[in-house]
Order: sequence, then structure tokens, then C-alpha cells
Amino acid sequence: MMIEKVRQKNPLVHNITNMVVTNFTANGLLALGASPVMAYALEEVADMAKIADALVLNMGTLTEEVVEAMIIAGKSANEHRVPVVFDPVGVGATPYRTEAAKRILQHVNLSVLRGNAAEVAHLVGEEWAIKGVDAGEGTGDVQKLAQKAALDLSCVVVITGKEDITTDGDIMYRGLNGDVALTKVTGTGCLLSSVIGAFLGTGAASIEAAKEAVTFYGVAAELAAEKTKDQGPGSFQVEFLNQLALVSSEQIDLRKSIYMMS
Repeated sequence: MMIEKVRQKNPLVHNITNMVVTNFTANGLLALGASPVMAYALEEVADMAKIADALVLNMGTLTEEVVEAMIIAGKSANEHRVPVVFDPVGVGATPYRTEAAKRILQHVNLSVLRGNAAEVAHLVGEEWAIKGVDAGEGTGDVQKLAQKAALDLSCVVVITGKEDITTDGDIMYRGLNGDVALTKVTGTGCLLSSVIGAFLGTGAASIEAAKEAVTFYGVAAELAAEKTKDQGPGSFQVEFLNQLALVSSEQIDLRKSIYMMS
């Protein structure tokens, strides 16, 4: 199982992420066995990105300086063959946020794009309702949307929601692991993007790393939800961090619910 490779390698994951989730992301990466670094300064992001095992760009709290830092870091990662994960938080909510995301894509080649259906749709010119940073009720086909985005952007696309779709435009997986409790804690989607970065940091192919990360994450959430079912989201959040550290390959094998689509 790839989680064992993550725990053995302890990959360095460079995160340029948002202020809401920085602590949760760092703790989550530490729990599963990766090594997080949060470096944002324009003066050092290129140097940090080139020594990392993966770079994660998250647009949650956006400024012009953050966009510039992401582009500098992304170019450096591309130059040094470091995989890049992009989480376009809230794309479609405002014109500026959409423009900024597209500007990043003009300069940075992605390994994996991870977002909800609305975010991915707005990146590739499709209509989808969005409410702040959350996907609204859409009527489109999520599988076709994921495939279109993967082909348009030449990367693996992960669309998360009630079901998780992972595709490189050719191979497609449908994942059913996870728990609704994830929606009651801020930053769980953002952390997943960084977890995908950690799995990419093992050197695995993008489609395999993304598929394995999504499954691992969903199983950990299920176990945490079961252990805190009579408690609130605060207890779930703490237990979720515990399960990111404790979930075993055997538990993943027993509980995984992921299918290759024809």
C-alpha cells in the first residue's frame, strides 16, 4: 500500500495554502507521515519548491502576492520535476478568483487538480452553481466534467463530493469512501489536496497516487466518524487526525470502495 511508502519516505510537501487551514494541513500531513513546510515569501518559494517532493497550491485566501508566489513556485517545481497539486478554492465565486486561477494555469503545469465540481467546471468553462467556496447543486455529469478537465489541462483531475471521481482523461475511478462529517470541519478538502501531494512525493504515477490518497483519506474519515458518532465535529476532527496516523494497509484493503469505470 502506498501509505506505507509515504510513512517510510517522509516526503517534504511544500504548501502555499490559505490562512484558514494552515495548522490543520500541517498537523494532517505530520499525522500520516509526511513532512510539511509552509513557505510563502516571494524571496524563497522557488528555492523551497525545488527541494520539495511535492508542491501544493491552494487559493483559499487570495492576494496578488500569493498568486505571484504560486506562479514562481510552480515554475520552479516544473523546472525541477517536482509534482504540483492545484486546489482552485472558490473558483467561479468571483471574477477575480477565476482570473487568478486561469493565470496560474497559464504558467504552471499540473500533476493533479483537486476540487469540487463547481470549481473544476468554472476552470474549464462549464456552468455549475457555486456558493462561496462550496459547490452548489449542479445538473451536469461529474464524470464527463472530470474527463474534459483532465484532457483540457493535461493532468489528473480529482473531483470530490458525495462520490469522488479520479481520472487522467483515459482511466477513471469512482470512489465511495468517506463520511459526511468531513463537511462539518473546515479545511478537509484542502488537507486532501496536500495528502495527494504527499502520495505524489513517493514518486508514484499521478493517477495512482491520487486514487490511493483519496481512498486512504476516505477510510480514515469513516473510522474517525465511527469512533465519534455520538459526539460533535470537534471530536471528529481530533479523531480524524488520529486515524490519519493509525489507519493500516489492512484496514484500507478491507474497507476500500473504489471502482474503475469503463
